[in-house]
Amino acid sequence: MPFGEYSLAANIGLFVIAAGGVWIAGSALAGYCDAIADRKKLGKALMGLVFLATATELPEIATTFTAAIAGSASLVLNNMFGGITLQTALLAVTDGLIVRGALTNYPRKPTHALEAALLIILLSVLLGICIAGETSIGFNVGVGTASLAAAYVFAIWLLRYYDEQGDWVPVELPDRIPLPSADANGPLLTSLSTTNLIVRSVLASLVILVCGIALVHAAEGIALQSGLGTSFVGVTLLAAATSMPELSTTVAAARIGAYTMAISNIFGSNLIMLALLLPADVLYRQGPILEAAGRSEKLALISGVLVTAVYVVGLLVRRKPRIFRMGADSACVLAIYIGSLLVLYLAR
Repeated sequence: MPFGEYSLAANIGLFVIAAGGVWIAGSALAGYCDAIADRKKLGKALMGLVFLATATELPEIATTFTAAIAGSASLVLNNMFGGITLQTALLAVTDGLIVRGALTNYPRKPTHALEAALLIILLSVLLGICIAGETSIGFNVGVGTASLAAAYVFAIWLLRYYDEQGDWVPVELPDRIPLPSADANGPLLTSLSTTNLIVRSVLASLVILVCGIALVHAAEGIALQSGLGTSFVGVTLLAAATSMPELSTTVAAARIGAYTMAISNIFGSNLIMLALLLPADVLYRQGPILEAAGRSEKLALISGVLVTAVYVVGLLVRRKPRIFRMGADSACVLAIYIGSLLVLYLAR
């Protein structure tokens, strides 16, 4: 798509239209997944971790692979690593706008804390690889990316196993309170068959894919015409564009009271980003892709570890003060995200 040939105003208009399409489809998808989970007796954490996260990552998958084939390693890594902190900050935005009380007070199982802990471990390993250097195992593919992909598969298996366990139960839990406006589609979803829900979920995922790709191309056009540095734009504008599906589905899940699915959607999306490094490495032919990791990519990983660690604390400490209508953990995450943007801008 020659979006760079369009005017700045045209690209902004396309960006807004595509963002609207992603928002509508993502909101609908969250409702469909919630209904399917209830009917099939699937855990909401598993639904958010695997199915919802995968659907919302489709634009990320397409744009990452396209950039890797084009040999743009910096764009791939900045987009993926910057998206981790941004997507985690989306939980804080949802906490402040939608949730009554701290979002991390609601989970009833240790699954989310385990998700975050595993994510921190994998991000730390990835950061270590970027600092120490990657080693090729042949065909210009790195040992690190292959190991992270294998670790992702193990993490999903482990989370699936512990999601069925009940060995850790909080004593005090707030009530699950969906917003009144979130019940508007309740009768419609109830009247639909499970097959119809699955078909609608697939169609919504396709809309997210098409509009998400258009969103990213429009963002690239805006970046090209705005004069901002490529590295900074990769961490901010492009990451924001590819994170739009996660925002829409997370907000929609919180509106219907599916807080477990909302949290797992974000942590699951961040875990998928690490798994995507292997196919991106295979498609990138100039060598192991992690060899291209520079200062901005490493800073983005550090901020990703920090915001995830904050939410681990929030999931374990149930009684915490609220700041600006959100939990103290979410306020800290937003502060870290804003600070990381400033650091990344100065480091560009």
